[in-house]
Amino acid sequence: MGRQDVEITERPEDLRRFEERLVADADALERMLREERFETGARRIGLEQEFFLVDEFGRPAPRAVEVLQALGGAGSTYQNELALYNVEIAVPPRELGGRCFQEVEEELRRHMGAIRRAARPHGVDVVAIGILPTLTWDHLRLENMTPSPRYAALNRRVRAMRGGEFRIAIRGIDSLHATHDNVLLEAFNTSFQLHLQVAPDEFATIYNAMQLATGLALAGAGNSPLLLGARLWEETRIALFRQSIDTRTDHQLSRGHRPRVFFGDEWVKTGILDLVRDDIARFRVVLPMEEDEPMPGDVLDAGGIPSLSAWALHNGTIYRWNRPCYGVADGIPHLRIENRPLPAGPTALDSVANAAYLYGLTLGIASEYGDVSARMPFHDCQANFYNAASTGLRASLHWVDGNSRTADELVLLTLPLAAQGLRSCGVDESDVDRLLDVVASRVTKGQTGSRWMIEGFNRLRAAVPKDEAVQALTRAYMDRQRAGAPVHEWEPVNAPEPTNRRAAYQRVAQMMTTDLFTVQEEDTVTLAEAMMRWERIRHVPVENEAGALVGMLSLPNLLDTLKRGNGQIEQGLKVGEIMERDPVSVTPETPTLEAIALMKDNGLSGLPVVREGKLVGLLTITDFLTVAARLLEG
Repeated sequence: MGRQDVEITERPEDLRRFEERLVADADALERMLREERFETGARRIGLEQEFFLVDEFGRPAPRAVEVLQALGGAGSTYQNELALYNVEIAVPPRELGGRCFQEVEEELRRHMGAIRRAARPHGVDVVAIGILPTLTWDHLRLENMTPSPRYAALNRRVRAMRGGEFRIAIRGIDSLHATHDNVLLEAFNTSFQLHLQVAPDEFATIYNAMQLATGLALAGAGNSPLLLGARLWEETRIALFRQSIDTRTDHQLSRGHRPRVFFGDEWVKTGILDLVRDDIARFRVVLPMEEDEPMPGDVLDAGGIPSLSAWALHNGTIYRWNRPCYGVADGIPHLRIENRPLPAGPTALDSVANAAYLYGLTLGIASEYGDVSARMPFHDCQANFYNAASTGLRASLHWVDGNSRTADELVLLTLPLAAQGLRSCGVDESDVDRLLDVVASRVTKGQTGSRWMIEGFNRLRAAVPKDEAVQALTRAYMDRQRAGAPVHEWEPVNAPEPTNRRAAYQRVAQMMTTDLFTVQEEDTVTLAEAMMRWERIRHVPVENEAGALVGMLSLPNLLDTLKRGNGQIEQGLKVGEIMERDPVSVTPETPTLEAIALMKDNGLSGLPVVREGKLVGLLTITDFLTVAARLLEG
């Protein structure tokens, strides 16, 4: 989300001043490049790791404030995120070489342990996973947003720019189509973000190499296959993040306007200025800030180094999957590339192995092939990225030799190139072998985090309801993550492992039926009666063309109709003439005990479930009997 330590303003005059600062920052960056002010010869790496906080059942726990307080408050190491059920750690930069990856792995384990110890007194645990399987629509309420003027302003501005609700449409094994009215969907993603310091004169070559390497690294790193109970992409974060903060209006969409989350449209031709100028020109300011620093040109004139704070903030609201970055360390400015596509998890070892492969392959490509823009069209690189995100190791990927191969074949083929890139920086030979062997074993076995989750979910879903399945899957994932073995060595989940089944049935959403047979008011009762007879159901919700609930048709309605007609249904009789209008209903978030009381008090055997007036499910006596049987079995 960019910088946190700024004063956000929404006054029009401040917006205009901020736009002027953006242009001044770009001009100052150009001057610094021309005057060769940047550090060269250093090859440093850094990373950020995001986590979910969860309760004892593996569900999101919005306790980040308390956990961070126990860790000494948000600072340079532990930081808050958009949602109260996320936290982030930042691992300090270090030279790429020697035992750097072993050091990073040890730090990740140590920091995760510190978060776990800080969270335990609050009944909370921590998990590194791309998308938490137990997330529900209930976790998108604004009360789960971290209380911050910055985040509140971000939500207001993005909604205003969008001019309507955010639309989510992702298709995988299942499909997810929904609308939502705030930016918290972004918090459903947690990432493992990698930084690589580069010199100005090599920026274009290494940036383009990282664009190509990213698709291959992503194909073997999938860890986000489930969203709201739907089986979608191998790395669903890529699709979800793009849509969760899409500020484009329908008119802008029709003009092909670029989304704020994107991979890129072309190779970088000359350097970082290509990206900086393009982003300032194309994207409206989301969060202007009050700025009292001297103008960057004046700072340069005085022999100082400007912070380029306006561009840094603007850059934090534009989500290139490989993002250009500027920083100042010990009074010396430098350039970095921030790689954002890799998911959190499954283990510290898996994450560091992914990082080693990405860094090594990026540098190996740059060394072996130079600027890849001369060797393949950008649209092939772009296709690699999205194919890898959607189908993982089964994806068809393009390579610089003009051939296409399956992702698993191409990753294995490029491991020596990644090793070459790591060795060129002096990375310890034992770390090169150890980490790339993890990638090779994972790819050879075909067991990424996503594959392990999907196969486990399918087995669980055949035995238990969806909510119990995602809780059991999450707990099994957490147990294996704590053990520390890489994901390709994980044992499968063949049956629900010990858990508290009652937790899987606390809300209506966890029990309701969503695969519904419905009718509309103008449909004939003859059709409705046949539907109920064929499908052996006692309740049929009545909805309009927009999906809004307008009534309920139940077995007693039909029996009364048959009684009046001497056992016959009047020809042409419409559902709207006999249905119950304004039926009692509940929401998915209604507590189960409250729904039971409502049915008992009103003598109902079925309750329609609605969200914002739209029909989303049905809760019946049959659902309760199924749950009772499950609990008794347990």
